Amino acid sequence: MTKNHTPSYTVPGVGVEQAGDIIGHLQTRLHALNDLHLTLKHIHWNVVGPHFIAVHEMLDPQVDRVRDMADDVAERIAALGGVAHGTPAALVAERTWEDYSVGRADAIAHLGALDLVYTGIVEDLRKAIDHIGPLDTATEDLLIGQLRDLEQFQWFVRAHLETAGGDLRTAGAHTETDAARKAG
Repeated sequence: MTKNHTPSYTVPGVGVEQAGDIIGHLQTRLHALNDLHLTLKHIHWNVVGPHFIAVHEMLDPQVDRVRDMADDVAERIAALGGVAHGTPAALVAERTWEDYSVGRADAIAHLGALDLVYTGIVEDLRKAIDHIGPLDTATEDLLIGQLRDLEQFQWFVRAHLETAGGDLRTAGAHTETDAARKAG
């Protein structure tokens, strides 16, 4: 959070310095959600193979909900007195993760990669909730609701990847669960 996001005014009960800190974290969340929306559509357009229609149709509700989440985050930034930067240039310049790299591929390849995307988003969101919670319960509540939805979406993805033995097929990518099983 190198940018100064401190607004000249904010919501009652939250100081402007606190609001600036919250806005900085929310801006990162906005970038993550906008990136996730585009990634989900990319997968939707490029998944092939026998599970095409199941994955293709599973992703549309996720896309819609993630877009709503981004809108909620952007509006919370504005309510706190900040500016929601939602341009592609701002996203690319400020993101801290690598771009999604799978092109036209089968469902397992895409869902294995998407599982890792969801893991990163959920982990970062949990950190943001831990940081924001003591500063602003309204923003914390917003993020907790989004966390529940994102964890459910990851569960949908993992249900496609899970084998009868309980392992996750990831087309070469390894999730934290697979790494823990191999280490233990």
